[in-house]
Amino acid sequence: MPNEPTLGEVMRRLEDVRTDLKDDFRELGARLDSKVSLERYQLEQQARDDALKLMAERVKGIEEAREAAAQNRRDEAQRAADRRAADRRLIFAALIAPILLLILTVYLNAQGAGA
Repeated sequence: MPNEPTLGEVMRRLEDVRTDLKDDFRELGARLDSKVSLERYQLEQQARDDALKLMAERVKGIEEAREAAAQNRRDEAQRAADRRAADRRLIFAALIAPILLLILTVYLNAQGAGA
């Protein structure tokens, strides 16, 4: 019977097992305390989704504002080009056409006087 453990040795081993189990349960409890509940996880997910949706709406608004500003710039540039074309026509009608008519009149008078 020398290979069989004594009662004191069995008790020490059981105490060691009990101590190990207590440590394991304490560690497991600490790990469970650090976990997030499903309800809180869902609330955080919903808050994040709402924040992303709000950010997407803001980005869309900014893009629409930029597109509107670009369209306004294009319209303004077109109006400026139309004004320049109208100014050129006005300059031609007001200055160049009368000068050409004057030159034509003087030429025709000179031709008529010489004939």
